[in-house]
Amino acid sequence: MAHWVLLILSSASMLIAFPASSLLSRLYYSGGGGSYWIISWTAVAGWPITTLLLVPLYAATSTAAPSPLTFKLFLWYAALGIISALDNLLFALAYAYLPASTASLLASSSLIFSAFFGWIIVKNKVNLSGLNAIIIITAAVVIIALDSRSDGLPGVSRGSLHGLIFALSELVFVKELGRRSFHVVLEFQTMVSLTAFIVTTIGVVAKGDLQRMREEAASFEHGQLSYTMVLVWAAVSFQLGALGGTAVVYLASTVMAGILNAVRVPLTSIAAVILFKDSMTGFKILSLIITGWGFVSYTLGHPSVGKTE
Repeated sequence: MAHWVLLILSSASMLIAFPASSLLSRLYYSGGGGSYWIISWTAVAGWPITTLLLVPLYAATSTAAPSPLTFKLFLWYAALGIISALDNLLFALAYAYLPASTASLLASSSLIFSAFFGWIIVKNKVNLSGLNAIIIITAAVVIIALDSRSDGLPGVSRGSLHGLIFALSELVFVKELGRRSFHVVLEFQTMVSLTAFIVTTIGVVAKGDLQRMREEAASFEHGQLSYTMVLVWAAVSFQLGALGGTAVVYLASTVMAGILNAVRVPLTSIAAVILFKDSMTGFKILSLIITGWGFVSYTLGHPSVGKTE
């Protein structure tokens, strides 16, 4: 029972926090922000959140003992942190330079690559209902891209890199950390995000964007306080979304995480209609319906989505 509660909460975290971070990134750029390094840095600046969740868990539960940091595990954390930093940078570049149609098409490739790398790296099985769901949800995201009037809403360009991160994360859980207790998810996310934060901070400092943050705040369309709140809440939402994604990989599979990652694209588009008064088009409604169809198809075809420990 606890397993399913955690899976539902983790899935909800992905489907709520990731669209929120996307919309906040849009607000940053539309309000006068212009640094893809700052958005990239914001994506990992919330790494202490998982630490704040982890420390009380150590104290309250005797089974949640810190995992030994072996040299091999350290290398995994370092490698995934660097890949995540690059992934976040590509995400920020997509918001800065790509129209939504192109970025949404790239987002749809994330699901395909999640399924591919999940099959190659961790031997995830994809049955006919799973393949059907992948095709349907990918089509739904492509429909969003075909809506030229959606170009005001930047999409997500994580593609093959994000699929690779999901698969390698599951491999670490299978080979190194095991699925013995949920606290390993928090350990994993803390270490990977901390590494990505260090790498991205080096880039921000080298680019001189710490000083640029002060200048942007002073000229931000909605005021300095709004600028600060946008970045703070973006950091929180990015981290909660990433934690949700890691938890879904741990509790279910790379394919499940890839499906949820794709489902959020039309959800983000609909949220922009509500919050930014974007036009509600037939493409968006059709995409949302098809996405729901694909997601239900996957869950009905996988009654044992969760993995036993």
